[in-house]
Formats: sequence, structure tokens, C-alpha cells
Amino acid sequence: MRTFSELATELDREGMLDFLRKFPDDCAAAFNRIDSKHHPWAQELSEKEWRSWLFLGMGGSAAGGSFIADLADQQGSANVKVNRNYSLPSWWTPETIIVATSYSGNTEETLSATEDAISKGGTVIAICAGGQLAGLAEIHDNVHLVLVPSGQPPRSAFGHIFGSQLSLAWEFGLLERPLEANLVGIITRMRAHVEQADCTTSGGDIAALAAELVERPIAIIAPTELTGVAERARNQLNENSARYARVAIIPEMNHNEVVAWGDSTTADEKSTEQALLLFTWEKMHPRVKQRFDWFIEHLRTPAAWRIECEGDSLLEAMLNACIDMDWLSCALALLHGKDPSSIGPIIGLKGFLNSIK
Repeated sequence: MRTFSELATELDREGMLDFLRKFPDDCAAAFNRIDSKHHPWAQELSEKEWRSWLFLGMGGSAAGGSFIADLADQQGSANVKVNRNYSLPSWWTPETIIVATSYSGNTEETLSATEDAISKGGTVIAICAGGQLAGLAEIHDNVHLVLVPSGQPPRSAFGHIFGSQLSLAWEFGLLERPLEANLVGIITRMRAHVEQADCTTSGGDIAALAAELVERPIAIIAPTELTGVAERARNQLNENSARYARVAIIPEMNHNEVVAWGDSTTADEKSTEQALLLFTWEKMHPRVKQRFDWFIEHLRTPAAWRIECEGDSLLEAMLNACIDMDWLSCALALLHGKDPSSIGPIIGLKGFLNSIK
């Protein structure tokens, strides 16, 4: 059997795995990206009392907004919503600050919603590597630009994107910035985690899990505060591995989907064919932990793995889960003979849409 290192040499033509190795450093740089010295507009805007926050974006650019929303639900000073659409929700008013994120700067849904906000007098912070979104900041006084490094697949730029969004949330007081020593500790542990997860140099858990998932449909179950993590994990499996995956959230799924997993007399027979990834972390609500324990005890499928999202905080647990799932999705891609950077159907769809504008 060929090694992951050999498969990567043949299939990883655009260097996706190198970008995964840089994830902790991307985060470290982005955590300090936004301040009043480099972004003069930041101080004035940070002093306003925003009623809520609305993150515009698609795919990996929207995932960071979901992470911010989950963090804000736990410790934030305002409500946070994510909008993945061409227009703003009807409830939006200019008292809600808008963070428009598109790595390329050319995501049509995000551009359309941003232009909607501009026309209605909204305040927009644009996070991108260039493109048309950056251009809007040049011609509109109410659009403020945060540039991130360019030159990589958008889904591999999550450290740049989410780190910048988090830096903004800290600067504006939406979330409390951790002590610098704590951030240094998080980055240090992330670097060690990447080394453990790297399937090309380690024969560890990620490589073994990928081998077990090759022939099985995949389901992901997570607690509410890891909703964004689970959704991004699904998206990474979709894009990197070309694998379908679905997500369910505890406790909500305990009121519906749990019946389909059920016991020996009621469960859907197909549940025994499912591979199940259960995301947990040590600071879950005690009752949610008990629900996980019961669910695991009553599972019929023999292919279930508990992925403990390690960390002293929800932020660290999220980041370590990203590392695990990025490497798992790319390891699966290699086992399937796929370049993890290849996204042919997305390119085909964009070409079709551009042809009928």
C-alpha cells in the first residue's frame, strides 16, 4: 500500500498540505491584524454601540462568522448572525454593523448583499485579499477595508480570515481578547497539534481514521457551541475529499434524528452503515454530556469515533478541531486519488453563471 507521503507527492499539485501546516502561523499573524494604528477607522467605529453584528459570506468566508457567532453566544456583548445570501435580511437596520468577507473579493452573493447595505446607509467592514470587494472600499466612505494575504485556495485561508474577524471582534469589544500569554500558548499547542495530525509524517489517529472512512457515508454530531465547527468540517469533506457528509446538533437531534439511530427494534437499518464523528469538548453543558454518553452507549453502528476538541477555551477547541478536520479531509482525498485543491464542479457552476449574466 502506498504511503500518504507518496500519495501527496503525486496528487497534491497545488500545495494544499503546505497551507495546512501554516495554519497556526496564519492565525498568529491575523490575531493582531486590526488596530487603530493600521486601520484609522477602527477607533471611531469601535466606540459606537452596535445593536448587533451581521457577517456576510459564503463557504469558508462564512465559516469564520459562524465561529464568531458561537463564541458570542457564550461570551459576547451583542448578537451575531451570519447571512449567506444575495440580499440583507428584512430586519436589518444601520445599527447593525456588517462584516463582509470574501477571500477572493469576488463572491457574487457577498458583493450583492454588500451593495445592498451600502445603498441603505450601512457601515461595512470588508475582509478580503483584493477583488471587487476591495474596490468598493475605495469608492464608498462607509466601507472599510481589511486586506489579508492572497494566493491560496479560500478554504485553506481560514487562519487569515477567521483570525482577522476575531481580531476585529476583540478590537470592537464584541469578544474579550485573551491575555497575550494565553494566545501564545494556544498557537504553540496548535503547532504541536499540526505535527501530530500531518498524515504524511505521522502514522497517527488521523491517518487511521481516514482509512476507516473510505467506504462509509459520514455523519457529524456536535454540541450547539461547536455548530460552526461541524458545518466547516462538512464543507471541508465536501470540497477537499469530494465526500458527502451531514451534520446534526445535540440537544436538538435528540428530539428527532435520534429515533433513526435508535435501538435494535426501531433504528433505520442504514444507520449501521454510517460512519459517525462525534465532536465533544470538556466544557459542554453537563446535560449535553449526558446526552452524548447515552447516545454513544445505544449506537448500533460499529464505526463511531469521538473527536475530543482539545483546549482550555472554546476558541482553542475550535481551532484544534479545524486542524483535525482539515487533515482528515485531505487524507481522505489522497486515499480517493483526488487532488485536495480540485473543485471542478464549483468552477463549472461559476462558468455557467458568468455566461448568462
